[in-house]
Amino acid sequence: MYQGSCLCGAIKFSIEGSLGRADACHCVQCRKWTGHFLPSVEVKRSALVMQSKATLKWYHSSEKVRRGFCGQCGSSLFFDPTDQVKHDWLGVAMGAFDSDTKKQLELHIFVAEKGSYYEINDGVPQNEH
Repeated sequence: MYQGSCLCGAIKFSIEGSLGRADACHCVQCRKWTGHFLPSVEVKRSALVMQSKATLKWYHSSEKVRRGFCGQCGSSLFFDPTDQVKHDWLGVAMGAFDSDTKKQLELHIFVAEKGSYYEINDGVPQNEH
């Protein structure tokens, strides 16, 4: 089991089961939402258990995605594809976990939109989109 929370601790969650693929999204929306890029891990929806979520807010950044964050401290937490039939997972921000997940990034995505102020040179595969 993995535990996580937002910066202020108002939102607490756990993941019961294994973690899926870890990737880093460099799209403009993720960069604006986080201030850099979003490293996240795919988690089956049924594995996410919310212990506290009173300050959880959702922002629909497109017709296909909503983004979960803490309305109190602003922590970026969840990337949720709205087509739950097609996507039985949601992305959980790697920085929100309370301890080491032992996961490594497996893929960089939307690197065509990455910021000009950094390089990606960690040897992890990269997708333009």
